[in-house]
Amino acid sequence: MRRLLIVSNRLPVTVQEKKGDLHVEPSVGGLATGLSSWYKSRDSIWIGWPGTTGKKIKRGKDILEKLLSANCHPVSISQQDVEAHYHGICNRTIWPLFHYFPLYAEYSEGFWEAYERVNTAFANVVAGIAKPNDIIWIHDYHLMLLPKLLRERLPKATMGFFLHIPFPSFEIFRLLPWRNQILEGLLGADLVGFHNYDYTGHFLDSVHRLLGYEAAMGQITLADRIVRADAFPMGINYQQFSSAVQDSKTHAERKRFRKKLGDCQVILSVDRLDYTKGIPQRLEAFSAFLERNPKFLRKVILVLLVVPSRTRVGRYMQLKKEVDGLVGEINGKYGTIGWMPIWYLYRSLRFHSLVALYSLADVALVTPLRDGMNLIAKEYTATKTDGKGVLILSETAGAAQELGEAIIVNTNNHEELVQALTKALEMSEQEQIEHNRIMQKRLRRYDVVRWADEFVDKLLNTKKLQQEMKEKTLTFEMQRKLVNAFKESNNALLLLDYDGTLTPFSPKPVDAIPGARLLTLLEEFTRNPRTEVVLISGRDKDTLEKWFGSFNVGLVAEHGAWIKEKGGGWETIEALTSDWKEEIYPILESWVDRTPGSFIEEKEFSLVWHYRKANPKLGEIRARELINNLSNITANLNLHVLEGNKIVEVKNTDINKGRAALKCMSKEEWDFILAIGDDWTDEDTFKALPPTAWSIKVGFGASAARFSLSSQSEVISLLRKMVRRR
Repeated sequence: MRRLLIVSNRLPVTVQEKKGDLHVEPSVGGLATGLSSWYKSRDSIWIGWPGTTGKKIKRGKDILEKLLSANCHPVSISQQDVEAHYHGICNRTIWPLFHYFPLYAEYSEGFWEAYERVNTAFANVVAGIAKPNDIIWIHDYHLMLLPKLLRERLPKATMGFFLHIPFPSFEIFRLLPWRNQILEGLLGADLVGFHNYDYTGHFLDSVHRLLGYEAAMGQITLADRIVRADAFPMGINYQQFSSAVQDSKTHAERKRFRKKLGDCQVILSVDRLDYTKGIPQRLEAFSAFLERNPKFLRKVILVLLVVPSRTRVGRYMQLKKEVDGLVGEINGKYGTIGWMPIWYLYRSLRFHSLVALYSLADVALVTPLRDGMNLIAKEYTATKTDGKGVLILSETAGAAQELGEAIIVNTNNHEELVQALTKALEMSEQEQIEHNRIMQKRLRRYDVVRWADEFVDKLLNTKKLQQEMKEKTLTFEMQRKLVNAFKESNNALLLLDYDGTLTPFSPKPVDAIPGARLLTLLEEFTRNPRTEVVLISGRDKDTLEKWFGSFNVGLVAEHGAWIKEKGGGWETIEALTSDWKEEIYPILESWVDRTPGSFIEEKEFSLVWHYRKANPKLGEIRARELINNLSNITANLNLHVLEGNKIVEVKNTDINKGRAALKCMSKEEWDFILAIGDDWTDEDTFKALPPTAWSIKVGFGASAARFSLSSQSEVISLLRKMVRRR
């Protein structure tokens, strides 16, 4: 089993100072608790900040040894950087922004510099520990620069990243001044994981719009490798919670709680003190519920468990005062001697006490304004061993996508919350059991162990795919074999794309005129009577005729609509019409009006909307809109909508480069065939080739081609080797 390096902001243990001595104690809650049993069952090292400054760690006689014996390795961070990193950019910038509270976000250059320093400190420690075969798994928003920093130090590392909070929509994420650096940092990983597909989609959207990388089926194609993004909804240790219900300690705690609560129905709210949790809205809804349903007075109690959090931060202190005030107001308004509607606990509880509250609660009110996952909803459901109990869950919690049998609410809809409380308290036991059994089966099957295993399996699978693609690289040795095979051939056919293959892309297509060196190179090929060159392009036939008509080469225009054999005239593969242009052209014109810098190129049997000169972000947005619009319109017109490099093209469905390639290959018996292309329109050519042919994709990514070259300049270099005399 390969060694696992787990990297997170905090270690699963904390170094605390008591009476002048330093002690190592287990951390409570969070990632450490969730992964506790899983990571301990593997050969693993956990890397993170131990909760105290570097000076104190060095001062302790055996603290470092104790950490290392617990398979933990500390990262030393100065107190100044702890303040600016954790309490600064993490909690005052990234946290509010990613949870859709942009007005709460503070943008400080000093915070950002601390973020870079801390991520660099982590990179130095991890790089010093990591071995070639290790799996590195980085966690959460504190370390989003770390994957790239490690990739620069460990280019071949197997590395995954998981974000435990929401990834916001593009319109929110773009507000971050350092948005590109964050995305580039995350793309240093091989696999980027999120709790649900909404967050994954937002990430891919931001990568596409801000960095320009193409993504298909969660696969991002970079210059030298692919990165995958996928959803892995984090589970819980289901067995731990369900079995704890029968524990004697839980029974004792439950008996103690029940004595204090009496015979009232119990509504349970458990949250860390945070403005994202919607605690004030919850209390206001509970007050309205009591006002509208006097029959529940003295018959129901809301147990409000609020765990202290970030107590030194002003906004959290203000929230604490607001919650305290609302609790006092509601208890003062509705409470009587012997009954208070809210039992308010401002502290954390031990495990068995928490399970006791979960198990006796008739209703769990889990209504955050925004939450990455929310494991409380899952923990509550796991403890309902008799099937009785109702979960009210916010639609903006990540868990809502898994726990659809709960009562799903919009936290901002006051009326909906009131109705949900009424429905939950009056729901029949049969309906409660029916809903809970379905959710429990799902949670039992996809627990935290399966979550972790699936992430690691997908990471290893991604690494395997990268290796397979890397093996397609046309090495110098393979280039030598290709050149030798060409020179020894008696009848060679070269099928070459033009834009992006023989010449770089140009902002204006008309400016991509073949240079003197390229023309000389083509002329050298045509001097060999044993070689036939065919240029297969998306260009119109008049342009190809103007540029290459005087050369003894075959030409294919408009992706195969027109073919001109060497020494012959232009002809079509089949009878085509262009009547559809009358309907499509006005649509493209409207997109030109809405996208400054874009323009329409009209070919005989196709229309192309170009946006290379437009604002990159606006162009990408408009391209997506245009493709969606055209796909609906062209469904019954026998037309195909192609997306190329900064273009959207509409053409007849039955025309493609593959058909043209087949026609060229059918002319003779070729003992050497080479096809080179750079985009997905060339995939039809690659697929049409016999297995013995040489096929090369320009650029890195999935392809039917047997080999790949990284750039257009490498293509020219290869062709020059082919015409070079021995």
